[in-house]
Amino acid sequence: MKELNRWTHKLVDELSNQPELSEVASDVQDKGSATYVNIDRSTASRLGVTTAAIDNALYSAYGQRLVSTIFTQSNQYRVVLEVDPAAQIRPESLNDLRIPSSNGTQIPLSAIAELSERATPLSVNHLNQFPVATLSFNLAPNASLGDAVAAIERVKQEMNLPLSIRTSYQGAALAFKASLDNTLWLILAAIVTVYIVLGVLYESYIHPITILSTLPSAGVGALLALMISGNDLGMIGIIGIILLIGIVKKNAIMMIDFALEAERKQGMSPVDAIFQACLLRFRPILMTTFSALLGALPLMLGSGVGSELRNPLGITMVGGLLLSQLLTLYTTPVIYLWMDSLAKRFTSPSL
Repeated sequence: MKELNRWTHKLVDELSNQPELSEVASDVQDKGSATYVNIDRSTASRLGVTTAAIDNALYSAYGQRLVSTIFTQSNQYRVVLEVDPAAQIRPESLNDLRIPSSNGTQIPLSAIAELSERATPLSVNHLNQFPVATLSFNLAPNASLGDAVAAIERVKQEMNLPLSIRTSYQGAALAFKASLDNTLWLILAAIVTVYIVLGVLYESYIHPITILSTLPSAGVGALLALMISGNDLGMIGIIGIILLIGIVKKNAIMMIDFALEAERKQGMSPVDAIFQACLLRFRPILMTTFSALLGALPLMLGSGVGSELRNPLGITMVGGLLLSQLLTLYTTPVIYLWMDSLAKRFTSPSL
């Protein structure tokens, strides 16, 4: 417990000096004071005072000993024995206690015991039977939760905490760390799921990659929009990027779906099929893109209660849609022809 309190105070002092954090505090309350009664057992035995008598006298004075009950017609009252409340404030009042001896005399406590005051914690928190301390902090102006977590990790490494001290995050910091740990796998799972569905739909291993090629431009656009607007990539921004995976790929789906149908049913060449798809699908692509973009504008420009959560989502969607719309109209046909030639190269019979 002493080691935990000592390192907690050191950690609070170091974190208070970090520009990313403010109002760093802990719930350690180790500045209390306790009075210890050290019994001189030889003197107490000579005077006929037992340890049980001392314990009973202390409990009667400062405990909650019920000595009687007063009954009335409508209620009953417990009678609690204690010393004068004014005397309970001063530890020196313990010297005035009288302890009954075996011969019927009253012996003052100061004659058989020595009083000493020591520092003691006012409260001891535990987690899984181990003592714990909770540190709390606020973010400094213009500082993000990611910067604060990075500052905490840096301070922990510089301090070289002993192996007996373990740290973990709680609250918003824990949610942030968990989101960072699972974000990459979440995005990969979404991409793999989309690839499987598109592969089954088009009966091809190659063309789903063409459709997924629109995702990098959407991600870059979302990150650029967050950077220009001065927002950080938080959990809400990551949700916006996952939404873009489902929204942006519809541009390539519209073109590639038409091109594959033209190749298989009309016997058109890949170049003619994708060219015809670009001409006929241009207006539907613009319509769907602008409908999604205009739907995200209230999220990006809205203000009021909760706008700090909605704005990053709208900024992510608008930035990703704008950049992907500008690039995928030109890159998707090129990637489609390149993937088609790659597929023919692997499927052509060898001589």
